[in-house]
Amino acid sequence: MEFTLDQIAAILNGEVEGDGSQKVSRIDKIQEGQPGGISFLSNEKYEPYFYETKATAVIVSENFKPTKPFSCQIIRVKNAYSGFTQLLEAYANMSKTSLLGIEQPSYFDDSSKQGKEGYRAAFSYVGKNCSIGNGVKIHAHVFIGDNVKIGDHTIIHAGVKICNDSIIGSHCEIHPGAVIGSDGFGFAPQENGSYKPIPQIGNVIIEDYVSIGANTTVDCATMGSTIIKTGVKIDNLVQIAHNVIIGEHTVIASQTGISGSTEVGKHCVIAGQVGLVGHIKIADRTTIAAKTGVSRSLEEPGKTIFGYMALEIKDFLRSYSIFKNLPALQDRVKELEKKQ
Repeated sequence: MEFTLDQIAAILNGEVEGDGSQKVSRIDKIQEGQPGGISFLSNEKYEPYFYETKATAVIVSENFKPTKPFSCQIIRVKNAYSGFTQLLEAYANMSKTSLLGIEQPSYFDDSSKQGKEGYRAAFSYVGKNCSIGNGVKIHAHVFIGDNVKIGDHTIIHAGVKICNDSIIGSHCEIHPGAVIGSDGFGFAPQENGSYKPIPQIGNVIIEDYVSIGANTTVDCATMGSTIIKTGVKIDNLVQIAHNVIIGEHTVIASQTGISGSTEVGKHCVIAGQVGLVGHIKIADRTTIAAKTGVSRSLEEPGKTIFGYMALEIKDFLRSYSIFKNLPALQDRVKELEKKQ
């Protein structure tokens, strides 16, 4: 896609200094800028690159005052970082919405329905009795099983697998390789030491404005539903087990694992490589720091938890200050013992 600088300035509510008719079709880092590209300057550490860049245009803040000659055009906005973010959002939205139509070969069962202004890429598969909303984008090698419902303007990226009976809301984004509705990890121990699979007959419900990262798995419920509520953002490589409930607008970072039937409150922050055991509850607005292991329910809202086993962060840091001094304390004890 190609735009004039005047068009970009209109989107950003900014002003062009230079030739507004010049066109750009690419977004560059300022230190790597080339003709036809646009960049931005918000951090003064990068100002030297402004005078050297070959980018066609650079977005700058309204209070920026150049101190040397420069060759690029300027788009002056209230805040360069916010303006550039707005440009990225506009570009991403246009890229996503520009895809329309049906590519072949692809499979769409006659019993299923898709709304208007949608997109299905080649090698995608949609099973029986599915309901696909308006403006839904289904990329290559996506598998959608039977009886799946997907709301309006949701984007399903390449290689996603959505298993039978899953329900996905509107304005969601599921990134490449994610698996929604796979069997939960349910096995009953037998007297002979073996394990018998427990049928997983529930489903997954993902509400509106949810983002699911690449290669993340959300297991179906044993019975009932695994539920990801409105506004939840889940990073890559996260495991959500059967019958888990994630509250509204909670964010979960990479390599976290949440065991079966655990309920996480709303507006929580779960950092990377956190592990939660099953059948516990996490209160609203809880922050769980990286690599923390949680083995009990956290009932008081708004706490920050850290460590293994998990403690409130102030208690952990106090304990750690003692722990790290144990070798010196041991040496003192030995010296005292020698004097006795």
